[in-house]
Amino acid sequence: MTVKVEFYFDLSSPWTCLAFHNIQPIIKETGAQIIWKPFLVGGVFNAVNQSVYAARENPDNRKFVHSFRVLKEWAALAGVEMNFPSEHHPVKSVHAMRLCCALEEDQAALHKFATAAFNAYYADQRNLDDPAVLAAIADEVGMDGKALVAQTREQEIKDRLRTNTEEAIARGAYGSPSIFVRGKSDDPADERMYFGNDQLPLVKRAINIAAKA
Repeated sequence: MTVKVEFYFDLSSPWTCLAFHNIQPIIKETGAQIIWKPFLVGGVFNAVNQSVYAARENPDNRKFVHSFRVLKEWAALAGVEMNFPSEHHPVKSVHAMRLCCALEEDQAALHKFATAAFNAYYADQRNLDDPAVLAAIADEVGMDGKALVAQTREQEIKDRLRTNTEEAIARGAYGSPSIFVRGKSDDPADERMYFGNDQLPLVKRAINIAAKA
């Protein structure tokens, strides 16, 4: 049986950048099917996790100070360049995530763009809130950046991002990345949710358990 893994992500999250990189060897090793699901983490925070904003307002917040330090250590361990934070942090990601939604039906293309966009923001400090930058990133990986940016203004794409975000919230998401491992049935009770880069060993365990069920 092929186990399905759904990876809800927002490009604005550094921990998501790490998890995006680190989950791929797990998928390859286990033979699971991964489905990349763009959503808007700000919409999740507004709905169910507003404490994030209050914590950001305090520059001496011990959790955030510690988090930034270990983020760099996790990145070094993974071999991911993490030139973060930049002047664009925290970046508004709605344009970027709409562009990802425009690619969602072509998972290979979405993966290709997301890989380039993560690198553009976390290694090169480019502004993902700028449609011109997004178009350039798409062009650099062989896509039609101008056409993709135009799609982000279409109601269908806006609705897709909203739907993905609401769907993630309904399933229990409270941040990015939110990772769902589905068992042998379509029963919601037969799926497990995991959050963040550090829970990837649990994701791998859940995939292996589901594959044997």
